Amino acid sequence: MQQSRTFGKMEGAARRLRIPDILSTGRRSAQPSEAGLKSAHFNKPWLAFGLVAPQLLILLFFFFIPSYKALSLAFVQVDPFGGTEIFVGVKNFSNLFASPEYRGSALFTLWFTIAQNAATLLLAGLFAFATDFVIRGRGIYKSIILLPYAIAPVISGVIWAFLFNPAVGPIAQFLHGLGVEWDPNRRPLDAQLLVTIASVWKNVCYDYIFLVAALLAVPVSLLEAAKLDGARPVRRFFTISLPLISPTIFFLVVMNFVYGLFETFGIIDAVTRGGPAGATNSLVYKVYQDGFVQLDLGSSAAQSVLLMLIAILFTIVQFRALERRVNYQV
Repeated sequence: MQQSRTFGKMEGAARRLRIPDILSTGRRSAQPSEAGLKSAHFNKPWLAFGLVAPQLLILLFFFFIPSYKALSLAFVQVDPFGGTEIFVGVKNFSNLFASPEYRGSALFTLWFTIAQNAATLLLAGLFAFATDFVIRGRGIYKSIILLPYAIAPVISGVIWAFLFNPAVGPIAQFLHGLGVEWDPNRRPLDAQLLVTIASVWKNVCYDYIFLVAALLAVPVSLLEAAKLDGARPVRRFFTISLPLISPTIFFLVVMNFVYGLFETFGIIDAVTRGGPAGATNSLVYKVYQDGFVQLDLGSSAAQSVLLMLIAILFTIVQFRALERRVNYQV
């Protein structure tokens, strides 16, 4: 009897104790906002600032300060030793627009980005679609596809440069045996194809991960219903799976564009170094060449500003043109 009374008192005290009272020393309970998200309120502002301080420092030292420095250098002319700065206004930009080399670099970057984007998505989609049909050795199959993700871009470039080396490369020797005149050191088209192949091979594993995850999220009931109706695997993929994974494809299109525009520097530097005769000199590699090799800091800074504007413009165009066709509902 005495134990039941004690238990009743404890239960009544627990009911009177509110959760916000328990969390009053830290942060308050999360309240749903109008957008459906949870909003957290901190009683101590220094705690909230301390949680976001690492990210703010990273943005400060690796984005805001370099961006400010690039903008300041884009309107001046600097001597190679950085001792004298002369304000020239927009002359650095006008010189770029009048330069045939810069226009050629922009043209190569455009078709290279589109080609590697399309090829990467196509191969990754093919590999992801074939994953369900691999019965034995599925783990080995996935490991082989994901292997390039663990290799640095420079190492990837060195591997493909060796394979297609016109003197000792095994693939180049095979092409020579077929009568193909392969020489990326002297033929611009061969060098551009080699850079594109190496870039696709390095990035296809990234798209594969997202596409496999998206295909696994497709409702099995829809696929089974289509199978009962007589739809073959390819038809089920194009009529059911592909529309449902369109948000993932749209995300990968944007990310592949960013990859082709900014993250292929290591591959180009290891494979061709922008040659032959500037045939593979992409915009990001030209920023490096003019700034760190030619020591033209003003022109290099202006190119970096234009490159950022181009990336923002293309991203907006992609969202405007492609997002309308994306289906976000199951």
